[in-house]
Amino acid sequence: MQAATEISRELVLVGGGHAHVLVLRQWAMSPLPGVRLTLISPATHTPYSGMLPGLVAGHYCFEESHIDLARLCQWAGVRFVKALVSAISTRTKTLTLVDRPEYSYDLLSIDTGSLPELESVPGAQQWSVPVKPVAKLWQRWQSFDFKGAGTQPRRIAVVGGGAGSVELIMAMANSLADTQVSFELFCGSPEILTAYNPGARRSVGKALAQLKIVLRVNARVVSVTEQKLHLNDGSEHSFDDLFWCTGAAASEFVSSSGLRTDEQGFLAIGDTLQSLSDEAIFAAGDVATQVNHPRPKAGVYAVRQGPVLANNLRNALLDKPLIEHIPQRRFLSLLSLGGKTATANWRMLHATGKWVWRWKDRIDRKFMARFEDLPLVMDSAPTNFFPALSSATQMPCGGCGAKIGADTLSSVLAELGDEFPQHCPNSRQANDAAIVSGYGAADLVQSIDVLREMVSDPWLMGRIAANHALSDLYASGAKPLSALATITLPFASSPIQGRELKHYLSGALYEFEKVDCKLLGGHSLQGQELNLGFVVNGAPIAIEPGLIGKTGLRPGDSLILTKALGTGALFASHMRLEANSSDVYVAIESMTQSSFAAAKLAVEYGATAATDVTGFGLMGHLLEMLGGELGATLFLSDVPLLAGALSSVEQGVYSTMHETNARAKTSVGFVAPDANPDLIDLLVDPQTSGGLLLGVAAGRAADLCADLRRAGYDQSAIVGKVTELDLSMSGPLSVR
Repeated sequence: MQAATEISRELVLVGGGHAHVLVLRQWAMSPLPGVRLTLISPATHTPYSGMLPGLVAGHYCFEESHIDLARLCQWAGVRFVKALVSAISTRTKTLTLVDRPEYSYDLLSIDTGSLPELESVPGAQQWSVPVKPVAKLWQRWQSFDFKGAGTQPRRIAVVGGGAGSVELIMAMANSLADTQVSFELFCGSPEILTAYNPGARRSVGKALAQLKIVLRVNARVVSVTEQKLHLNDGSEHSFDDLFWCTGAAASEFVSSSGLRTDEQGFLAIGDTLQSLSDEAIFAAGDVATQVNHPRPKAGVYAVRQGPVLANNLRNALLDKPLIEHIPQRRFLSLLSLGGKTATANWRMLHATGKWVWRWKDRIDRKFMARFEDLPLVMDSAPTNFFPALSSATQMPCGGCGAKIGADTLSSVLAELGDEFPQHCPNSRQANDAAIVSGYGAADLVQSIDVLREMVSDPWLMGRIAANHALSDLYASGAKPLSALATITLPFASSPIQGRELKHYLSGALYEFEKVDCKLLGGHSLQGQELNLGFVVNGAPIAIEPGLIGKTGLRPGDSLILTKALGTGALFASHMRLEANSSDVYVAIESMTQSSFAAAKLAVEYGATAATDVTGFGLMGHLLEMLGGELGATLFLSDVPLLAGALSSVEQGVYSTMHETNARAKTSVGFVAPDANPDLIDLLVDPQTSGGLLLGVAAGRAADLCADLRRAGYDQSAIVGKVTELDLSMSGPLSVR
């Protein structure tokens, strides 16, 4: 067996800015053995600033103008941690993350961008929508219903005067050209675009006028109150929506870090892009200032810094000399004018027209293509993550998609039951958890579940594994009491293994604490890849009626599913770089949702039977519940699905467990003629930390479903009914 490379150094990138995405791409082509690279970002997608005005104007869709960071990391063999950094400790080399454990680094790079300068104007923080960070701007812009605002004209004000504010207000005006919305641009200087030549400014002025945007110069805002701007000349101007796009301000976590900064609080770096006060920290983009060569805060500089940053991070890890970067003094500016027209500005030269916009569009699309059309890089990761796959290759899935098939498992257990009838007494029964009797007034319930890695973030993986193990107790109508951990950690140095163990177990304890489950101990090993699981013990939620069995269904019962299906297909698609990471993280939210509240409702409503839908899929686990003695009808169109799951199977992407699970489809005795075969495929999709499948008296099903939704299980649905076994059909199931 080939030994895995031991991880001995941690390189951490904070922020998904333009320089960092170039670092990730270069890292994928030539990773350093023994170094783990982690990207920490609060969002799965990062906007490309050059295309943001086009997005607002309606020329681009979200996917065209945003880089999918989680997908890029998956391809590059890089760990992705979706979190917000709130502080840096240079003494301990740790990062404080919001609502989760701190993260350690050996070498750190920061590219988080800047914030709008709001503090100097009273009321601006409270009453305006800041343009930066641009990811939040797009979310806010989408939330407005300008076209449904009623008969009264709506007034949008933008405070700024630089290229960003000018492009933004023209994009907004273009997007809302057929509405009653009016626009005003407030600029504190005598003219807009002070860095542009007069010809370019005139072209922009004409474009503003054509879009009926009122331009107010020498209009410095001194304060903001609710729906009013107060200017330095004493005048007041009303607005309904205010967007703030003035000078840049530094991120608080940088300015409060103790690191050397410039007068505005931006991280002070040298020409090697290294902090002037800490050699273990690098930075690029708007978050930092090259003190020897200060430049305006513009995305073009971050793009030019990217290759230098990638080279110097590598050289720092290899103890090699660093190279210097001297930023250009001037750059060609291509400024969008709302519609598909743009102005070019270069020194004293300018040009305006549709051809300029097409030129800008080609440049922007070429840049974005570097992160969309990712080449196949096999064995790219020196860590233990799976490399990116071509569409013709299938890597074994993690999570519950890595289970042994039901046929193989049942066959072996049946043989053992015959050979050891006293010590393997339940070998012919399909149980979520084992009942241990005779040790007190109430029966105890015990179960175990172990998962292979399916997300690279160790804290999230710990949460998923804990919930997945506990779901067996919930399916039995039991409340958790205690747990034992079993974990195989990938080969790494002792300090790094200690950090990893803390993250995995912290994630698990985050979930255990919610349900008062005590982690009593466990067993650990080193190995080629991560395996994480828990032995869990519980007792009945209620002494009466006691535990819920898996095989107590009755004809006429309704079947309720508490979570949407699709994790197996989605993560198989993610491994192939074909899933949208927004969909993947919705699935992760589902997997980290505890089913304890659902279990308590199931007990309260007198559920006749229950199981958790995991590796054998909805159909496989339902067949276990029917026990060969009952039939069931599934309402295919009512089965809830995770976003992106159906698209995955339509493209022929399945979990590695799917083929084995698909044998259960032979149990379907009737399929409605109009049934979608891809939907049927999702009935056998293996789930990790899936929902509960409950049987309940038909008269109580609607009320139970409503209570489940009120409890946070938004996609709970009645997905079928239990029937008598119809011997005339070739199988116990019908799908309609």
